[in-house]
Amino acid sequence: MAERYEKSLDPVNGENDSAALPKSLSTTSYAVLGLLALRPWSTYELAQQMKRGLHYFWRSAESGVYQEPKKLLALGLARAERSHVGKRPRTVYSITPEGREALSEWLSLSPGPSHVAVEGLVKVWIAEQGTKDQLLSTIGAIRDDAEALLSHARTVAREYLSENPPFPERVHVNTLVLKFMRDYAQTVVRWSDWAEREVAAWPGVTRSMGAAPALDVLREAAAPSSVRGARLSSGR
Repeated sequence: MAERYEKSLDPVNGENDSAALPKSLSTTSYAVLGLLALRPWSTYELAQQMKRGLHYFWRSAESGVYQEPKKLLALGLARAERSHVGKRPRTVYSITPEGREALSEWLSLSPGPSHVAVEGLVKVWIAEQGTKDQLLSTIGAIRDDAEALLSHARTVAREYLSENPPFPERVHVNTLVLKFMRDYAQTVVRWSDWAEREVAAWPGVTRSMGAAPALDVLREAAAPSSVRGARLSSGR
């Protein structure tokens, strides 16, 4: 039996209280619902929008996006309209009222814990098992990835500053995400520059080869102060 989206009943008066969200839906599912809330899309168009909008902070969304509309359709959260472009079949998906309700319910929930997934940092973490050149190459690759993100952010910003920006009604929320990603990328570039200078001064990648920890970094990290505390003390 297919899983359906159903509303739970209030145990006191029997009225609809809150939505019981289907367990089969993932964050990617709700991202697709969010796009469908804007306008109808084909699966190809959804994939392009996911790549454009989520590639740098929810990359897993790209791999399963072609299956998501069918899942939403089976749950009654989306509807499908089939047509032809010439002889080519085309299916366009749109959100249903139940889909909007599920999306609203999901937005009211606290997000899961944030996590960072950077393969390059895994290599840095075990860099003493390799060579200094390998470590410097890894740090350079991490910087390159961050600079690619900065380039993407500049492109998106210019699009939104143009006379005909895409989805102008969403510029305000997209700008919040844009600043987060730009600040993150700038931080990664600064870290890469610092790490490259540190490693360049090492004779090798092990302590026995003369590699020394940056004690000032350890002392700063061990200090009880925080960014929030610093802002409060400065009155900001």
